[in-house]
Amino acid sequence: MTAIVRNKAKAQKMFGTDAKILEKDALALTYSDLHNFDYVVDAFASPKSYQHLDLATQLITEFREDTHTTLLFILGSSSLRDENGNLLLDAVLKRAAGQPWIGTPIQQTHEYNYLKWVDNVKWTAVSPQIEFVVGPATSYRIGTDNAMTDSNGKQTVTTGNFASAVVAEMEKPTHLRQRFTVVNN
Repeated sequence: MTAIVRNKAKAQKMFGTDAKILEKDALALTYSDLHNFDYVVDAFASPKSYQHLDLATQLITEFREDTHTTLLFILGSSSLRDENGNLLLDAVLKRAAGQPWIGTPIQQTHEYNYLKWVDNVKWTAVSPQIEFVVGPATSYRIGTDNAMTDSNGKQTVTTGNFASAVVAEMEKPTHLRQRFTVVNN
């Protein structure tokens, strides 16, 4: 596993000095940087929200017709649908229009819509639930495009359960060219 980061020193503090790290801006990555990996996980964060879609289109362009590498996109929950079939983004926009962070859920929804058109790249997308909280891996359930609730009626997933679901997908892929979502049991 290789962490691709903007700041190697910061990553070494987090992962240790023995961690395999490639220091490079995500938007400067090329096919030659990435083609030997089985998976490339896009967990990109940027204050410029439009760069989420920029990176997705760049990665898709670089990996057209590649049959080895799978691109795995971490998307927000706003592209999920509620029990009435409405995008969660609609409710977020009503509640938080004008907030400085609102561009990210909008762009990640565009990103997912874009991915659904791509049929010649190995890609998978995954979204957490509305409440994405730090916590251990316990047990979880998988869904597709709808928000889900846990046994307490909450739309929550822990970082541990989310990570476990992503690793399980990498070990035994079942959502090629699809998005899945994860909720705590």
